[in-house]
Amino acid sequence: MNGTNTVEHTAGWLNPEQIQFYVVDYGLRVLFAVLILIVGAWLANLARKSAARVLARRELDPIIVGFVANFTYILLMVFVVLAALGKVGVQTTSFIAVIGAAGLAIGLALQGSLANFAAGFLMIIFRPFKKGDYVEAGGTAGVVDEIQVFTTILNTPDNRRVIVPNSKIMGDNITNFSAKETRRLDLIFGVSYADDVAQVKAVLKEIAESDERVLKEPAPQILMSELADSSVNYIMRVWVKSSDYWPFKFQTTEKVKLAFDKEGITIPFPQRDVHLFQEK
Repeated sequence: MNGTNTVEHTAGWLNPEQIQFYVVDYGLRVLFAVLILIVGAWLANLARKSAARVLARRELDPIIVGFVANFTYILLMVFVVLAALGKVGVQTTSFIAVIGAAGLAIGLALQGSLANFAAGFLMIIFRPFKKGDYVEAGGTAGVVDEIQVFTTILNTPDNRRVIVPNSKIMGDNITNFSAKETRRLDLIFGVSYADDVAQVKAVLKEIAESDERVLKEPAPQILMSELADSSVNYIMRVWVKSSDYWPFKFQTTEKVKLAFDKEGITIPFPQRDVHLFQEK
């Protein structure tokens, strides 16, 4: 009898109606799970945009806005995936426990990624730079475009996009060239030993003081800095706005060359005197 019941029970699993029932049941679960993923992803993206708009209205730094918005999206997507798995029939409580148990192992394997995340969080808090600042950090230099969860994006002056790990930036020196409104610029010019000192200083002083970009305070200085091997070197020390630093440097170098040519002041080439002695 038991054998007969077993055969009947086994045969029951092959019943087309039961197969159809399970196919429909699990098919609907998968369909609902897919819908949860689609709708959840849409809502998470909507939440990200909404968070960005709210933070932008408070006139927060765009870097902070982008970081918080991206973090919100990732966090919501985690819940969406868990909800979809639960609809399929996966026990999310045990799944979360498995994730927690595996989290330690994954964390050890992904120490670099966790360090990048922590570094990005610290940059948001301490704000060593903001969007649009020109910085030197992580072995490169460029204009800050965005701080993401794990990386920071810089745009170089020659229009290259550099993606730097956050931990590399926070683990090294950060030079922010845009943090201050003004910068000091030292331009060095070498002239011949035969040229008149007063004339050279007068020409350089006239160029510095006639340029509107040069700040009155601190006042510009013209200083003799070095008696070099082939030239007498003078420093034009001026203070300008940070945005005027490079334009002033390039344009003033050309002005000085033209002024020296006009005044007959010589810019010497490197030279060396060689004395030959004939042995008798």
